[in-house]
Amino acid sequence: MKKTLRLILGDQLNSNHSWFKSVDDSVTYVMMEIRTETDYTQHHIQKVVGIFAAMRNFALQLKSNNHNLIYFHLNDENNLQSFQSNIQSLISKLQFTNFEYQLPDEYRVDEDLKQLCNAISISSISVDSEHFFTTRTELGAFFQGKKTFLMESFYRAMRKKHYVLMEGDQPLTGKWNYDSDNRKKLPKDNKPTSPLVFNNDVSDILIEINKTDIKTIGSIEANNFLWPINREQSIELLDFFATECLSLFGSFQDAMSPNEWSIYHSRISFSMNIKLISPKEVIERVTKEWQERSNEIEYHQLEGFVRQIIGWREYMRGIYWNEMPNYENLNYFNNLEKLPSWFWTGNTKMNCLKDAINQSLNYGYAHHIQRLMITGNFALLAGVHPNEIDAWYLGIYIDAFEWVQITNTRGMSQFADGGIVGTKPYVSSASYIDKMSNYCGSCYYKKSIKTGDKACPFNSLYWNFYDKNESKLAKNPRIGMMYNVWRKMKPEDKTALLEQADFYLKNINNL
Repeated sequence: MKKTLRLILGDQLNSNHSWFKSVDDSVTYVMMEIRTETDYTQHHIQKVVGIFAAMRNFALQLKSNNHNLIYFHLNDENNLQSFQSNIQSLISKLQFTNFEYQLPDEYRVDEDLKQLCNAISISSISVDSEHFFTTRTELGAFFQGKKTFLMESFYRAMRKKHYVLMEGDQPLTGKWNYDSDNRKKLPKDNKPTSPLVFNNDVSDILIEINKTDIKTIGSIEANNFLWPINREQSIELLDFFATECLSLFGSFQDAMSPNEWSIYHSRISFSMNIKLISPKEVIERVTKEWQERSNEIEYHQLEGFVRQIIGWREYMRGIYWNEMPNYENLNYFNNLEKLPSWFWTGNTKMNCLKDAINQSLNYGYAHHIQRLMITGNFALLAGVHPNEIDAWYLGIYIDAFEWVQITNTRGMSQFADGGIVGTKPYVSSASYIDKMSNYCGSCYYKKSIKTGDKACPFNSLYWNFYDKNESKLAKNPRIGMMYNVWRKMKPEDKTALLEQADFYLKNINNL
C-alpha cells in the first residue's frame, strides 16, 4: 500500500498550495519545531516564537480540514531535533513508501534535504512551493551572458510577464519607475496612523523555549505578541496597509523618525516570507485599492510598493540561487572587524543607531533604510566582517531568512559581493541621515562637525572608508565625484579626518 510522508517547513505555511486541495488518507504531513532551526544563528525571541505560533496555527487548520498530520513540538520526547533524524525515524516506524517536500528557500536546508533523500531507501520528490513569481533559475537565465545584473531590467521584464501595472506592452502612465518621488523626509507635523498590532497569547511557546538552553536576543510580551500568526491576521494587516498607509507609503518609504517605528510601511514581510500570504495577492490587493481611490492615492505611492514586491524581492531571491554557495564567503573589502558591542544593546550615544537598534530589539523589525543607511552604513564604514553583520541581520529581524537577508546584507548593504547586487557602496556621512530623519537635532554628536569633540562619527569614518578603499573604488563611475572632492582637500584636513576616524575605530565600543 502506498503511504506518502510530506514535509512542511516553518516558512511554507501556504494554505493555497495544491497539496491541500484534496484530502488523501494515504498522505501524512509532518511539521517540526527543531533545534537545528532554532540554533543555526542566534535569533530574536519574537522570530522563534512567531514562526512556532504560525506553525501551530497552520497545523490546527490542516487537522480541521481532515488532513493527517504529525507535529513535533520543541520538547517532545520523540523529537530527534533535525529534519533528517525525525523523518528517517518516521519512515522506519510507520513504513512510508514515498517522501515529498516543497523546495526550500534556503541553500542550507536544500542541501540537508538532498542528503536525506540520498540516505533513505524510499522514493522521494520535491515540488515547487507555489509562492514566488519566478523559479530559482529564472534570473540566472534572464541575465545569461551579461556582466551586470541590473534590477531595473529584471523588474520591467517581470511587470511584462505577469502583466502588472501594464497597458498593452507599455507601463501604466508610460513611465516604469517613480523612485525619484519616493525620498521625502517625514515632516514634523506629520503623524502616521498608529500601526495595527495583534494581541496574540504566546505564553505556552515561551514556557517551552524557557525549558531549553536556546539563546535568543531581544524582548517579547507573552500576552501581547504583535505580529500576525495566521492567514486571517496577515490579510487584516495587508488591508490595514492598503486603506491606511498606501496613500503615503511611496513618499515616505525612506524616511526615519525616532518616534515612529512603522511610519507608512506595510510590515507584511514576515507573513509573506513564511507564505501566509502570496506576493500575487498582495499586489492585487494594493492595486485594487489604488484603482478604487485613484483620486486619493497618487500612482507613485503604488508603483514604489509594487517594485519592492515583484522587482526587488524576486530579484534578490534570483541572485541568491544564482550565486550560492560562494556568495556567503564574499568579502570584497577584506573587512575583518567585529560588530561593536552596542549592536546587541543599543547603548550608544549616536541617536540614529540607538533608535534603530533599540527598535530592532523591541520589535524584531526596522524598515529598509534603517537597515541599509543606519546599521548597515555604520558597519561598512567600521570595516566589520560580513559574517558578523550577516549573523546579526539574520538573527534580529523577524522577516529574515537567508535567501532574502544575505543578498540585501552582504550585497546591497556591505558591497561584499563587489557589485553583483549594487552598483556602488551605500555609505553616507551625517548629511544623508539628517536629510532623511529627525535623529540629528538632539544627538550627543554634532552632524556638522567633522573632527574634534562631539564630531559625528559618520563624517570622519565616511572619508576614511573612501581613502582606505581607493584602489577598489576610484574607477567606479557612480562615486568618482567623491574622490575628486577628497583629492582637492587640504592635506592637513585629510590628516585630521583620518586621525579622527582612527580614534573612533579604536574606541568603537564607547561611541
